[in-house]
Amino acid sequence: MPKIAISIGDINGIGLEIALKSHNIISQICEPVYVTHLEIVESAAKILGLCVPKDMQCVADFELCNIDIKPGVVSKGSGLYSYKSFMQAIQMTESGVIQALVTLPIHKKAWQEAGVKSIGHTQVLSQYFGADSIMMLGCEEMFVALYTDHIPLSQVSQAISQDSVRAFLVCFARAVRLNEPCCVLGLNPHCGDDGLMGSEDKYITQAVCEANLALGKELFFGAYPPDSAFSPLNRKRFRYFVSMYHDVGLAPLKALYFEQSINVSLNLPILRTSVDHGVGFDVAYKREVEIHNLSYINAVKYAVDGL
Repeated sequence: MPKIAISIGDINGIGLEIALKSHNIISQICEPVYVTHLEIVESAAKILGLCVPKDMQCVADFELCNIDIKPGVVSKGSGLYSYKSFMQAIQMTESGVIQALVTLPIHKKAWQEAGVKSIGHTQVLSQYFGADSIMMLGCEEMFVALYTDHIPLSQVSQAISQDSVRAFLVCFARAVRLNEPCCVLGLNPHCGDDGLMGSEDKYITQAVCEANLALGKELFFGAYPPDSAFSPLNRKRFRYFVSMYHDVGLAPLKALYFEQSINVSLNLPILRTSVDHGVGFDVAYKREVEIHNLSYINAVKYAVDGL
């Protein structure tokens, strides 16, 4: 079975509970290797009233530094720990010792307090490999790729050019081996109404045509008005969507498929998938609250299937 590195995420959140409760399931399809210390796993299990599986491999090679689990708390210590777990997991996967990487959720503010300058997993991966990682989220029913991801809304318009959108679409198509139609969303209301509300949509439409020419087949369609792009009729025609802005694409995805969606990093020399949810500080380590693990299981399955 393939070896999959699991970066443990923020230990004050729900990641450790998900890992513990899902271990027996994912062990049937891969050999999970947890980038954390056994002591941390044992502490989490004790709080949760769970048993640590005997075959749970924990391989952290960074210092433990007497860190304690503080359920639901944003802390410098947990932020640094999750960052070190992630970096070791990247290096193990890059070396070929591990075949793919699955990440449990981190807290961006905790990273910031720990002195990490990157905003999240995707930015770290782009900087580490010197590549423009593409963020795609979704499930078998619908996938949404993000042309821009973690940037302020005020910067989105200036990031759109015909050349850059065309290059993104070509790169995305090759990364996912696209062989079915993909809907490309516009930016402005009603795609700008022929320039009445902005010119960006004209560039997006032209980029769609040029990307199809470069690929030698008609794969991309658009620009489509974002307010109607995810209509039931469109979702029968399209399974893949490209959104110019993070929230425009992810709001409908999460409304429809929140618990089962995953996050995939494309255009990298390694395969990385992740859960499509946060740290869940409001429910972390509360035994009476049911924590859903379908996103995590789907992320592992996608990683295994992609090898």
